[in-house]
Amino acid sequence: MKRTPLSPAGRTAWLRLARTRGVGPVTFNELIKRFKTAEAALDALPALAKKGGRSTALVPASRDEAEAEQDWLDRIGARLSCACEPDFPAGLAVLDPPPPVITTLGPLDLTDRTACAIVGARSASGVGLRFAGDLARGLGEHGVIVVSGLARGIDGAAHAATINTGTVAVLAGGLTSIYPPEHRDLHAAIAEQGLLVSESPPGYSPQARDFPRRNRLISGLSMGVIIVEAAERSGSLITARYALEQGREVMAVPGSPLDPRAKGTNRLLREGAALIESADDVITILSGLRRDNVQERERSDYEDEPLLDTDDNGATDAVRERIAALLSPAPISRDELVRLSGAPARVVAAALVELELAGRCEVDPGGMVRLAC
Repeated sequence: MKRTPLSPAGRTAWLRLARTRGVGPVTFNELIKRFKTAEAALDALPALAKKGGRSTALVPASRDEAEAEQDWLDRIGARLSCACEPDFPAGLAVLDPPPPVITTLGPLDLTDRTACAIVGARSASGVGLRFAGDLARGLGEHGVIVVSGLARGIDGAAHAATINTGTVAVLAGGLTSIYPPEHRDLHAAIAEQGLLVSESPPGYSPQARDFPRRNRLISGLSMGVIIVEAAERSGSLITARYALEQGREVMAVPGSPLDPRAKGTNRLLREGAALIESADDVITILSGLRRDNVQERERSDYEDEPLLDTDDNGATDAVRERIAALLSPAPISRDELVRLSGAPARVVAAALVELELAGRCEVDPGGMVRLAC
């Protein structure tokens, strides 16, 4: 994706495309690769959705809705950043795919600052909460920005300890959707002194599926991720998985084998995560990492794949229902769909765009595909 400033009209079109129902980050990225501009992609949406089997017309988000959102952001002092623009956070720009847009609120500048995530159990122990706070405070004293998800437990402790030194809260909902409600004061303090980040529309109340997307951004903004207490099925382990996929450092705090909240972190340590006992351990690890690991790659690495030609369009028509038949409520990777269908990757990608626009499938940012709920 080329990095270039957008005109006001271009930013409105980009936001309209991002806010259109059925256009997730993967489909958004594929549409921009194919049609080059958000305006051209918007024009193509109804026909693509119809090809995918949509029974009713797909109506993109309106210009009035997009302009109203931008006006609202201006009124509260928030900012809209589009993935193609030069000021988009470097750590998010290199994700595959990046979130199409993010909105931010707060004075904290991430440029040239090292960021590290601290996440963990919502039902954390007293020891875990104290350690998370002390660890975050120690990192802050070394100039490290602490990133977390504003959840109960470990997240809240990490944020509260770094209000004065720099903290970023990545939200599953919109900027003004406060979850959990008991973090209202913490939310306000971060907006005043730190930074709130969201890829959802303003006021949007998060659903269960939004939290993994939030976790992906937590790790994306950070050079490393520290897990403090996590059960075997903890959402924090999803953040660790994203961190590994993104080439970030994964760190974990050991815990008692008698505490189920330590099962996930202890497993991460057995699998090779760095063991953390103090902020000094983290600083040593972060100082050995190269910042350009999370910087924008050279443009040559972003050269677009060949556009679909007439023959490819015919191939998409031929393979679309075959791919739909392979889908189930259980997720399957796009690579596996390529293998099972025998179709070229670009043809499978085009078919999935049409199926998602038709409301027949959901394509996760991590590359997994499932039948639409």
